[in-house]
Amino acid sequence: MDLFNNTILITGGTSGFGLEFVKRFLELGNTVIITGRNMAKLEETKKRFPQVHVFQSDVSDIEHIGKLFSQVTQRFPELNILINNAGEMRKISLNQRHELTDLTREIDINLSGPIHLVQQFLPHLKTRKKAAIINVTSGIALMTFPVSPIYSASKAGLRAYTKALRVQLRHTGIKVIELVAPGSNTPLNEKFTTDRAVNAGALMPPDKIVEAAIKGIKYDQDEVYPGLSKLIRVMSRIAPDFLLEQASKAGKEFYSAN
Repeated sequence: MDLFNNTILITGGTSGFGLEFVKRFLELGNTVIITGRNMAKLEETKKRFPQVHVFQSDVSDIEHIGKLFSQVTQRFPELNILINNAGEMRKISLNQRHELTDLTREIDINLSGPIHLVQQFLPHLKTRKKAAIINVTSGIALMTFPVSPIYSASKAGLRAYTKALRVQLRHTGIKVIELVAPGSNTPLNEKFTTDRAVNAGALMPPDKIVEAAIKGIKYDQDEVYPGLSKLIRVMSRIAPDFLLEQASKAGKEFYSAN
């Protein structure tokens, strides 16, 4: 896919992978639009990258998605790439009591959000000569990370949805790409690097992950596996029980308490 002169909407564009996507796509001469819940962070990103266009929006809120669609397509009718990047990851002990309205927050953000965004923007993307939808999943989509059970479910669900979406859009000309991101030193993972079983040194820099994603998009790869996600892909097939055993060591004291 041509990576020049596109109009790209990136959710969660103020930090982590989203911010790296902003940098790279601007360098390549694209129009870049980002969303985020925190207006202060959006304004800070705008100061760093004056060319970027910002919209305050919450991907977990259906009304926000409808408003975002109207605003973006009116101002940027050339929009042809949607990157579902916004995400949240929490430690959750299922042994503890939780408010039901809060328990599935990662499902709302990581899974329902992309599904709603794609459904909202799909008719518009079908009008473009070249278009793509890029969903950011995780190596955890290939395994279970017990200390983050809802996040694990959300990313596995997004991977399944992305595969189905690719099949159904096969004859539309819209590319559907999955970035299976390995652990990275982004704000998403800060709360996990203190666990003895999580090796902070093994976390892949976000710019390297996004560079791999850019290369994958350029060469029309359906799935991109940077760094350790390649190994997780293999291990999930040949030794899934071993992989789960290793993942279970992270945060064991936290989730094992009654």
